[in-house]
Amino acid sequence: MTGYTYTVFIILIPLVMFLVIGLLGMKWKPIVSGILGTIGMGISWTLSLITAGSYFFGVHGTEGFQTIIPFEIKWLQFTETLIIKMGILLDPISVMMLVVVTTISFMVHIYSLGYMKGEGGFARFYAFLSLFTFAMLGLVIATNIFQMYIFWELVGVSSFLLIGFYYQKPSAVAAAKKAFIVTRFADLGFLIGILILSFVTGTFDFAKLTQPGTTIFASAASMSFMGISAMTWAMTLMFIGGAGKSAMFPLHIWLPDAMEGPTPVSALIHAATMVVAGVFLVARMFPVIHFQAPATQELIAYVGGFTSLFAAVIAITQYDIKRILAFSTLSQLGYMMLSLGVSGYGGEEGLGYMASMFHLFTHAMFKALLFLGAGSIIHAVHSNLMQDMGGLRKYLPITHITFLIACLAISGIPPFAGFFSKDEILVAALEHNKLLFAVEYIVAGLTAFYMFRLYFGVFWGKDQHYHHTPHESPMTMAIPLMFLAFMSIISGFLPFHNLITSDKMGFETHTDLMVAIPSVLIGVVGIAMAWILYKKESVVPAKLAKSWGILYTATYNKFYFDEFYLFVTRKIIFNYISRPIAWFDRHIIDAFMVGIGLTTEKISYQIKGMQSGQLQHYAFAFVAGTLALALSMIYLLM
Repeated sequence: MTGYTYTVFIILIPLVMFLVIGLLGMKWKPIVSGILGTIGMGISWTLSLITAGSYFFGVHGTEGFQTIIPFEIKWLQFTETLIIKMGILLDPISVMMLVVVTTISFMVHIYSLGYMKGEGGFARFYAFLSLFTFAMLGLVIATNIFQMYIFWELVGVSSFLLIGFYYQKPSAVAAAKKAFIVTRFADLGFLIGILILSFVTGTFDFAKLTQPGTTIFASAASMSFMGISAMTWAMTLMFIGGAGKSAMFPLHIWLPDAMEGPTPVSALIHAATMVVAGVFLVARMFPVIHFQAPATQELIAYVGGFTSLFAAVIAITQYDIKRILAFSTLSQLGYMMLSLGVSGYGGEEGLGYMASMFHLFTHAMFKALLFLGAGSIIHAVHSNLMQDMGGLRKYLPITHITFLIACLAISGIPPFAGFFSKDEILVAALEHNKLLFAVEYIVAGLTAFYMFRLYFGVFWGKDQHYHHTPHESPMTMAIPLMFLAFMSIISGFLPFHNLITSDKMGFETHTDLMVAIPSVLIGVVGIAMAWILYKKESVVPAKLAKSWGILYTATYNKFYFDEFYLFVTRKIIFNYISRPIAWFDRHIIDAFMVGIGLTTEKISYQIKGMQSGQLQHYAFAFVAGTLALALSMIYLLM
């Protein structure tokens, strides 16, 4: 077990980079901060790959993969059993997440050397990147739920700093505050859920909570509130926290606006850090949810299914390329949540669990590629809007080919990675919930359509007359694109069914052609429709949009959920809750405290003559007091 103690450096190196660059970055050239941060991230990436190779492909017993805790210290002790520790937990999903987080972060670090060149705050950017990576790594290796919560909040702080990186722009500041506030509401649910869970079980440790056959939930059977068991409340509240981080409906409103941050940040948030934290939380607590709160698991499935469809529909009508990718992320996260929601436990019953983690891994590769490709496009044309683009395949050959690979992967076209992971999700949904299976078939077609609408609109379509001839990105940006394109091809062939499973035991899987063939055909139909409508300049899309009328307008405006939340916040909460509370605070609480002060001041003014500082006044008071005391004693004795 001590062979994995070096894993502490995977987490500590980004922390050290944050402190060094944050404190000293202004004392040297900006590029030094970038190189230093990239080297540090490269070391963490290398150590993560070594850990994964040793853990997954080393010698294992017949009982599957073991849970290893190479480092742990006691931090706080409340009772003999309720102890908060800080440590490192290595099991299949945490080791996989080490690889995902460090791989994407390393690629983003390299890419940003070119993308952020010449930007103000270059050193600050790299310091925040290191902090963000440290927070996510600390979250995925947490040995207990409280440690996870600490790093969970640090992820929120890091995202606030990076989304609001361009703090001179009011829109960036508003987006950062929006992300922070929405996720704080969700995190309140997460915290209450943790408190209920610890009260019922008497422990925070994942090893005890997720151990099959554990007896720590015995007392939970008799605990309920409003007819709902304590464990269902706990898991549902914790899921709300995860839904906020993963931007599940109806807490999705912050994610599209998070595009205000630099594009490399978008890649990191969407592919490997903040938004996958919610999926990871559900996966980490999966044995508890499945056995102790089946109603919560069903809720997770339906929320994931609805979110995937809802986001895909909105993505069809958007024109900002980063917003299209943002809604694409929402839709794919919905896939992952749905897969966990329909999964059983152990062996083939746990197919949904494996499929969700498989899709998380493959999605990280092609979604990071899509965002970094979008950054390369924006770098060339200095615009986010599809209307300002067209014919770019002639100017950006590397970006074009790698972006096409990512679009094919996310559309589920074989042999690209997305086909294999999405196919497993569809099979799991078919076996457990036919309605959700049908929904995800529809989403598969919509995904292919809106992604190739984006692809054809940017790289084909009308050949724009650009003010400056677009050119391919520098090699610091092109190398991460090529690497992620390679991963988007080969990662689908990884034997996830032998690596990441609900019970840590491998099982056999096969491609279900009755599911896979229709799924691919639906994707091809979506691509064909995008080809017909957007490969060449055409008035048909505008006519179709006009024919849909109010439905198209509502979809384009994201079904007015931002406006609805603003109305509820400003017109109802502010006017009917906040204002009365403010009035009560000013006129009752403040008035009472001010009244005490004024009364004290008035009394003091009346009696201040008692301390005049004149000796004869004090002598008079002393003699008068002595006489009064003497007369009182004489009276009492008589």
